[in-house]
Formats: sequence, structure tokens, C-alpha cells
Amino acid sequence: MKIVLLGAPGSGKGTLAGKLVDELNIPTISTGDLLRKTAASGTEFGNKIKETMASGGLVSTETVLEMLKARLGESDTKNGYILDGFPRTIEQAQLLENIADIDACLYLDVDKDVIVDRLSGRITCRDCGKIYNSKTYKETTCECGGELYVRDDDKPEAIAIRFETYEKNTKPLIKYYQDKGILKTVKGMDDPMDTFKNAIDALDCAQKEN
Repeated sequence: MKIVLLGAPGSGKGTLAGKLVDELNIPTISTGDLLRKTAASGTEFGNKIKETMASGGLVSTETVLEMLKARLGESDTKNGYILDGFPRTIEQAQLLENIADIDACLYLDVDKDVIVDRLSGRITCRDCGKIYNSKTYKETTCECGGELYVRDDDKPEAIAIRFETYEKNTKPLIKYYQDKGILKTVKGMDDPMDTFKNAIDALDCAQKEN
């Protein structure tokens, strides 16, 4: 099953995707992870991406599509995948249709106040990429032993820009996929397992419709 995971920054898409991977036995493909890996490469191309991400802006569609197309061609995607972080605009959704036939779009619906609270305390492991909240996780290092830090795009000034960008460019995708008949809304809950159960129910419904 080929799934697009849609939601505001900090809504919990990465956490949900991780649980869906184990359940569905398909990979999650995070364009954010692909971009961050490139940004950390130290190349001129990577440095340009790093600067754009740090400011809360969007990396060009052409750049993302190039990396995504290569990733979708790998062997572990033959039974499907979960796209997290792409598409972010209707234009990107239209271009995605040239390289992928999406079965369902899961829209993770979480109140903005809840998201802002999450992002304001979010810390990330430099080694494994695991995300914690500093309000509940009091250790100074990750469980893997890696250093914890605040990503540039999780700093207050970047958060504000990310929300503005989401409202303007990404939120219209809700109606776009709704009009295509493949949108499934998943209510985000305080307990990630409750969110996961809601997502599984939504996917079961999508499979029956197909």
C-alpha cells in the first residue's frame, strides 16, 4: 500500500509512521530525513539545503523529486511505502502522480496549541535521529548514547515560519486528496498508540473501498 502522510509540523507524523512500518512491513520515506542527510554532507549542494531548512523555508520541488524518485526505486518499496514530508504543495502532489500511484492519504489532525507545545520542547539525537520532548525526557543523551540537540527548524523563529508555510502551501492538500476520494482523517491523541489504532482503522476502511 502506498500512503501519503499529511499533517502540520510537529503533529506526530514521524511517530505514527514508525508504528505503521512495523504493522504494514513497508518502509517510511521521510523527505525530511533525506534532506537532512544531504544537508549534513558538507557539500555545496548540502549547504544550500541546510541554509533553506534552517530558515524554515521549502527546498525546491525539483531537488526533492530527484532524491525521492531514486529512493522509490529501491527494492524495499516493492510492496508499498509511507511518504512523510512529501508532497507539501498541490504542485508537488501533481508531480508525484508521475512517479507514484498513491492508495491513501492519512491526514493527522492535531490541535495547533498541542503542536506548538510539543515543538517547543523537542530535542533530537544526532546519531539515530530519535525525537524526545525535553519536558518529559530528562536524560542528557539519547538511549543510544548520542548527543541530543534542538534542530534549527525546531527553534521558535523557524517554527512560526513553518506553520505559516504549512497553512499557505500544504493545508490545501487536504481538499486535494479529499476530492480524489483517498483522504482519511486520523485524530491525533495524547497516547501515540491511540493515534496508531485510529490510523489502522482508517487504512482498513481505505482498503475496503479500493
